[in-house]
This record gives sequence, C-alpha cells and structure tokens, in this order.
Amino acid sequence: MTRSPLRLLAMLALLALTFVVVACGGSDEGGDSGKTSNGSTTAGKKGGKLEQLGASDVDFMDPAITYYTGGFQVLYATQTTLYAPKPKGADYDVVPALADGQPQISDDKKSVTVKLKKGIKFAPPVNREIQAKDIKYAFERAATKNVPNQYTSYFNFIEGYPKKPSAPGTEIPGIVVDNPYQITFKLTKPLAPGFAAFLIMPVTAPVPKEYAEKFDKKNPSTYNENVIASGPYMVENDAQGKLVGWKPGKSIHLVRNPNWNKDLDYRPAYLDEIQMTTNATDANVAGRQVLQGQNLVLDANPPAQILKRVVQRQKDQLVSLPGGGFRYFPLNSKIKPLDNLNVRKAILAAFDRDAAIKARGGSFVGQPGTHFLVPGIDGFEQAGGDKGPGYDFLANPKGDMAVAEKYMKAAGYSSGKYDGSNELLLIAANVDPGKAQAEVAKAQLEKLGFKIRMRTVPQDAVYTEWCQQPAKKVAICGSAGWFKDYNDPQSMLEQTFKGSNIHPEGGNNNLGQLNDPKIDKAMDAAAPLEGKERYQAWADIDKMITAQAPAVPFIWDKTNLIHAKNVNAVGDAYFTAFDFAFTSIK
Repeated sequence: MTRSPLRLLAMLALLALTFVVVACGGSDEGGDSGKTSNGSTTAGKKGGKLEQLGASDVDFMDPAITYYTGGFQVLYATQTTLYAPKPKGADYDVVPALADGQPQISDDKKSVTVKLKKGIKFAPPVNREIQAKDIKYAFERAATKNVPNQYTSYFNFIEGYPKKPSAPGTEIPGIVVDNPYQITFKLTKPLAPGFAAFLIMPVTAPVPKEYAEKFDKKNPSTYNENVIASGPYMVENDAQGKLVGWKPGKSIHLVRNPNWNKDLDYRPAYLDEIQMTTNATDANVAGRQVLQGQNLVLDANPPAQILKRVVQRQKDQLVSLPGGGFRYFPLNSKIKPLDNLNVRKAILAAFDRDAAIKARGGSFVGQPGTHFLVPGIDGFEQAGGDKGPGYDFLANPKGDMAVAEKYMKAAGYSSGKYDGSNELLLIAANVDPGKAQAEVAKAQLEKLGFKIRMRTVPQDAVYTEWCQQPAKKVAICGSAGWFKDYNDPQSMLEQTFKGSNIHPEGGNNNLGQLNDPKIDKAMDAAAPLEGKERYQAWADIDKMITAQAPAVPFIWDKTNLIHAKNVNAVGDAYFTAFDFAFTSIK
C-alpha cells in the first residue's frame, strides 16, 4: 500500500509555494488568531459558474490511473465511486456513494460484498444504468498492461489476480457479480478490513465495458480522453464521448451531467459549471485575483506573501485542512552509527523540529509531529494524539540537548557527542523548501558531532534515484514525506516501516530500513482486525515504531486554500482541495 513518489513530489511542489511565510500578528510561529472558515456543506445557493485558477493540470482523467490531487478533485465531482468522502468541517466522513450501505465482510476476512444503488446512470453518450458488471470491469482493466496505475497493491490479493499485467479483456475470477446490483471480492488473504477501507478510491468508479473496451485495447489505453462520467458533473464532451472540455495544460470545463439524479446522491452539486484554468503560472497574480474578485478560488497553497495577507487581514477567505501526511527525516538503520538505537533517540531528542517547520513556512503549513499516525487517520488519538506516546526524546519540539547527550552516552560516547569518523550522506531536493529543511537537518545533526555530507539533487531524483535505493547508502533522506491514500492506519505504516517490505533492488519505501520482527508480526496480526480493535492495534504499532526512532517526524502537514468573498468554499480533507460538489456561490 504505497503512495506514488510522483504524488509525493507533487505535494512537495505545491507546498513549495508557501516557503518562508513570515511572522504574523507578532508571533514567530506564524500566528493563529481566529478560525478559518470551511463553508457550509448543507446550505448553498443553486446555480452559477465557479472559476478555479491554477498552474497545475490533472495527471489523468481515467479513474484507474489518476493519482494527483488535481485528478482527485475532478474525479470526485464527475464520478461516483463505491464509497466517497463527504466534507465535514476540517474532516470528512466516508459515505456510500454508488454502494447501497456498508461493505459486508465475511467472518474469515477473505471476502467483501457490496450492494449497489439502483437507478444511477452513466452520462451521455452511454446513458444506461450502472450495474455491478461495470465495477468488475473497472477493476479488471486496472490489472492490464494497457492501464498502468498506482493502485494494484491494494487489490492484487484478489483470487486469480494476474502475477503480471494481463492482456485487455482478461477476467479475474475472484471478482464475482452476484446479481446486477451486488458484487463480491474474494481474497487470498484475510485482508478484508483494509480492502474495504480502500473502496473509497478512484479505481472503484464504474466503467462501461461496451464503450471503453475499444479504447482499452490500445497501449496505452485512450479511455483517458474519452472518460464517461457517473457523478453530478462531467467534463464537457461531444456526441461520441470525447472530452472536448479538457485542453491539457490550459483548461478544464465541467458542466452538469444531464443524467444525474440528485435523489440518489449525497452531493448537493449547487454549481451549474466549473471552469478550471490550469496555466496561470504566476501564483502571486492569481492569488490577488482570487482575493479581490468574484466566483474565484485558487487551486493550491498560496504563495508566502499572499498567505501572510490572508492570515492577517482576510482570514474569512482562508480554508485550512489537515494535509493527511507526515514529513520526516528517515535515519538509515543499516548505516553506522545509525544502527544504534540510542544514537537515533539522541538525534530525535536534539532535533529542533520547530526550526525545520519554519524553513517550510511556519506553523500555518503544519505542526510538529510526535509520531507517525497523523491527524485525521483512524488510530491517531489512540496513539497519543497531538502529544504522541510520551517518549522523552520527542518531548520538546525545540530539541533538548541534555536528553540527547544522555542517549549518546548510553550509546557509548562518553562526551555526549559523536566522536567517530563516519561521514553520513544526506540527500535533499535542490529547491526550497526541501533544500531549506535539509539544511536545518544538517545543522541539527552537526550539533551532536556528526559529520554530514549533504548532496542536493533534482526533486524528481530524491526518491527514485537516491532515497529509495538502498545500494546508494543514503544515511538521511532530507526531503521525505508520506501521505494518505485513504483513511486507514495500515496504509500509513506498513509500506514505510515493515521490514519485509524493504526492497534491496530499489523502489524501497521503508527509507529508514527499519526491520523489527516484533513490529512485522504485530502488523500481520493487525491486518485482519476491524473497527476500534483495528485502530487500537495499529496505534500500538505506531508506538512500537516511534520507540525505535527510525526517523525524525518533524511536521504534520496542513493545506491552505483561498477563495473569493462571495464563494461558499468547502474544502475536502480527503484530497486536500476545494470540493466542487459542495462549494457554491453566495
């Protein structure tokens, strides 16, 4: 269960816009007087056209492939997934969308059954009712070589799932259409609770086989330019279904789906249309236009000076959402002296996490992390909430040299500082804020006597060419982050800290190479659990991981979004963007 490095880098790029937000309201923490407004989800004015300014296009329109925030924003307005996020202040609920009720999990945790609502239709030109066969085809096409995607690790344990990408048209026997309105997924492992949580994701949007298979026979599939909507909105298309409303790199035009039935949907869909500008490259100009204009929103975190102005003077035009992820400095436990637990604890104790956060922009871009389950993820409170598990080496966000020296002495360094000769390689992005935060990390490590060789590389090479490659012997990854794909603690902790997920040949997401058999065993035991028992088990695992000090958890991200005064702007904490299906014009 992994979040693509590309998605991570996209988040890095978006958050780079907020670099060095100067102090607001006299506080060097950025200030936090008053509350931001996340518009009403239950009261809105019907009609009107909203324009979103931005510099980023969607990655894909195809629900089996899209993996960036922009793609999610369009998808959850134009498609009806089995389950979906419903905004709730700075949080969200997971509600049945195409599904009719909650997923049914078998006693042996090896199957999941979902009933579908009757009467929901595809947009033109397909126009027919959506049935279980359309969900089956959506999953099966995602397993083919013509539809490359980031989701297969979430369902490659379905019975009969191909070991390598299959040919178009290949059926998966473990996906069973029980009747036109019920589908069952049969699993080879007792992983049903995690799989059920996954059913919120884009790949669960229905795809009509009789329409899409001609596109899916091409390599790669061209369904991306011919996607059929199933939600309240659709990308404007022609009579054949081609998306004429999408001009890649320029704009996206969303209009109402004439087949949408408001009585069968949880989304109010107030707006008549949405125009997305995706080539507004000057974010400062776009930000000012949004704050001064009408019917406008900005697609991503505003630049530093814009954010400062909003925080100080126009906070009613700001929506702040938890980012659903953590940024961290992984400490490679395969490299001396980081293989010593007490050394790692000393580093966490000495580390000034506040300084690293300021390098990213101050408190409005996040708060100091104290463990690896983040706000908004089930299990967070059981793991200690904001305060964390209470370990002394994470007690002070500004760092505590006395505690650090205690652990260094326990590691065998009588002076309380490192006096060895090993040089540690720190890899970081060559642009801010990744570069700035890595420079802070270098300074923190040097306080304890470590010799650091910092190497900056292009942002897209941080993961794929360095931090994910164990053979490169990166001691500290200075630009790492991990963000939720959906609200489940397993998806946050398993890929990042399970020893059996270390891939020596590359593509490794366990950047600290933590390999603790007790933690792995606890993860295997927690995977089949449900409800509160599941959340408590993963919270306990989070505490076990944090106790091993595999990384400095320096920030839990926030996303800041701005809008015009006359917009009832509703942010969605699931995909950290404005939710078009709930936003309205005042």
